[in-house]
This record gives sequence, C-alpha cells and structure tokens, in this order.
Amino acid sequence: MNPAEQDLAAWIGRSDTVHDTLGPTPVAALTATLDHPAAPVTVGTPLPPLWHWLYFLPMHRQSEIGPDGHARRGGFLPPVPLPRRMWAGSQFQFHAPVRVGDAVARKSTINDVTQKDGRTGKLVFVKVKHELFRNGAESPALTEFHDIVYRESKRPGDAEPPPTPAPTGAAWQREIVPDDVLLFRYSALTFNGHRIHYDRRYVTEVEGYPGLIVHGPLIATLLMDLLRRHASEADVATFRFRAVRPTFDLHPFRVNGLREGNTVKLWAQDHEGWLTMDAVATLRS
Repeated sequence: MNPAEQDLAAWIGRSDTVHDTLGPTPVAALTATLDHPAAPVTVGTPLPPLWHWLYFLPMHRQSEIGPDGHARRGGFLPPVPLPRRMWAGSQFQFHAPVRVGDAVARKSTINDVTQKDGRTGKLVFVKVKHELFRNGAESPALTEFHDIVYRESKRPGDAEPPPTPAPTGAAWQREIVPDDVLLFRYSALTFNGHRIHYDRRYVTEVEGYPGLIVHGPLIATLLMDLLRRHASEADVATFRFRAVRPTFDLHPFRVNGLREGNTVKLWAQDHEGWLTMDAVATLRS
C-alpha cells in the first residue's frame, strides 16, 4: 500500500452524526415535482422510500464550494485527489417507517475505501453507511450503504465501457422527460450544487459529457415511484440500485418494473434501449 492509499484508508471508521426534524414542505414539493396530485402532508405521514434524501442536506458555506459545485475535498469524506465524483449506487434496509414530524439523527460512517485501476485510469470507491434513528430510538429505522466513485478527468480517446441492453418484458413503464426544470427542481430540493446537473457549459466543456446528467438518486426515486404507482399497498423491506450508464437530458428515458411475488425488478433505460440503472426491491409478505 503506497502512502496515498494509506492516507485514504485512515478515513475508514470515521463517523459523523447530524440531526433534522422532518418537516412537511419538502414532501409536498417532491410530490409536485414527481407530478402527483397535491395531498395534505401532516405530522405522522410516512415518508415514501428514498424520500429521506430530502433531509440532512449539506449546508456548506459558499466559500467552501469547489469548482464542480461540491464542497471542497476533506472534512467527513476522504480527500480523494480525483476530479470527477459520481453516485454509483446504494443498498437499503427499511426497518420501520420514518414520518413527517419525526426528530431524526443520521449517523454516517466511512465503511470502506478501495482504490483500483480501470480502463480509463484510477478509480476510488468510498462506501458510506448511514443509519437513521427517529425520536431517540436506539435501533435504526433505516440503514443505507452509499457507494461513491471518484474518477480521473475525461480524456480524448478514452474508451467507454460497452453498453448493456435493457431487459424486456416490463409490466410497468413510464416515460420521463428530463428537462432543465425537473433537474433544477431536484437539485434545489436536495440542495445539490453539483454543476453537472444544471450547468450545460461546465458539463460539456469541462467534464466532457454531451449534456446535463440526470441525478442518479432522482432516477432511483423515479423507479421507486413507479413501484408506488402500480403497487400502492407494497411495504418495501429492502432496495438496492446500481448506476450502469449516465442518463443525459437530451432525450426522454424510461423507467420499468416487473413484480414477481415479493420481488420487484426495476430498471431504467435510455432512448436507445441501453440499461442505465438496475434495481431490485423486496417486499414484506
């Protein structure tokens, strides 16, 4: 292990706890953003799965923001010396409902840091464990493992990984138009300053992508929203998703689902039929 790897490994086990009270306004705002009819949001209303991302927002000072719109490296997350950062996937266990009005503590722990050499250069994977404790409970209501990948800058001639065809046979489908307003509203709701989601000149000229990138968590939320639209009675026990390929705002994309007993296969595909996100939910009996 070289010195740089040793330095990053030293972050494993570090933890941080933040607190938030789950107010109704973010729930009403995301309800509108996902194009649901307005409905009363009162104390005790359970959050749909993944909507906890509306809380515990990063409140970095403006002077602490780096050139990509993220907070500068360091602090709780390890100071990975690679410029591109993406949300690669997450795994969840839903132990108990989290409700509007709850006072919630989120404990975050650096679970692992792994460095690899990929076909486009060096990669660093950081896995963060988040646990949500509601109203002073000792056991978590929700456990999440969040996978972050850091990459080198995109270079001319870099080989892209071959695309994977999306599955067929979906029972549920919905077409999503990822326009600038949808991406802006989700960035605002999650206080996400990452410029790849709203700054077209930055994302094309600096990071080398063809268009604005649709947030991975937004796509995951849309997949879970598809499940809620077609199986409103479902009680989700676990959920995991993996980002496969970036989705850009240049074309509509599709979210798909197929229920097989207590397992729900969910996936997103781009306008060419390539798989962009793969996910599975398990339901309680």
